[in-house]
Amino acid sequence: MGISVRHLLGIEQLTPTDITTILDLAESYVDLNRQANKHSNILAGLTQINMFFENSTRTQASFELAGKRMGADVMNMALGASSIKKGETLIDTALTLNAMNPDLLVVRHPQSGAVDLLSEKVNCAVLNAGDGRHEHPTQALLDALTIRRAKGRLHRLSVAICGDIAHSRVARSNIFLLNKMESRIRLIAPQTLLPVGIDKFGVEVFHDMNEGLEGVDVVMMLRLQRERMDGAFIPSEREYYHRWGLDAKKLANAKPDAIIMHPGPMNRGVEIDGDIADDVTRSVIQEQVEMGVAVRMAAMHLLADGLRATKQEDATC
Repeated sequence: MGISVRHLLGIEQLTPTDITTILDLAESYVDLNRQANKHSNILAGLTQINMFFENSTRTQASFELAGKRMGADVMNMALGASSIKKGETLIDTALTLNAMNPDLLVVRHPQSGAVDLLSEKVNCAVLNAGDGRHEHPTQALLDALTIRRAKGRLHRLSVAICGDIAHSRVARSNIFLLNKMESRIRLIAPQTLLPVGIDKFGVEVFHDMNEGLEGVDVVMMLRLQRERMDGAFIPSEREYYHRWGLDAKKLANAKPDAIIMHPGPMNRGVEIDGDIADDVTRSVIQEQVEMGVAVRMAAMHLLADGLRATKQEDATC
């Protein structure tokens, strides 16, 4: 059991077999996380450093919990008071970290490509916890696990991704993953919230929710990322909800057993109606959070295995 990459920088670099391998292993961690004793020693003796240049309560907590449950020594860097704020370059930070001999480095950064750069300067395995508008691979993997558990498969499903596509690394990673697994992807958004060149992504584009949701198996809503907007992308939140927010009337166009997803945090009454978000018969939003810990455990397990194998090869040379 193993995957073809040394680092988890994005879904784009993974093969369908890699994706299935991660999800299959994550299933075993779902079972472990539901037991009274949630600990294993897979990462015992290894050091995990979490570097978050952007705030993210959910993702950072999930990675920290995942590492601790597998026995790693976990350190969260307080970047607000770090040398980064004093003008240290990203490469200098990487060299400093490398001298500490970590085994797993989890990084979230506001600039696209920053995590890739770090991976070239360190000797450990690097996991991308979100970089700019580029990718958020573990979010797409946890979404995939959630879908697979609810629908029994990932292949040949019809999935609608709705909302702020332009600013969403979650959408980008999900598009890559779902395309690799041969699912049909529909993007539903106002023209102002679609990225340039979207016609090259192998997706269908809709501007009307009722039309776009017709007959879909999965409805994935996205957060309006105002922190990444530098202009007027929507007329108003009230108008946005009226046209592109998910409510019962719009949802009625999807299949009766369609599931509802959201990566969080949610803006209730803007992207999604609160009653829809809390509907236990349709919403899998809380399951997504649970799957996040299991997927991150699986990803770190597989990367650690690869790291150990490389070190053994080097030792025998």
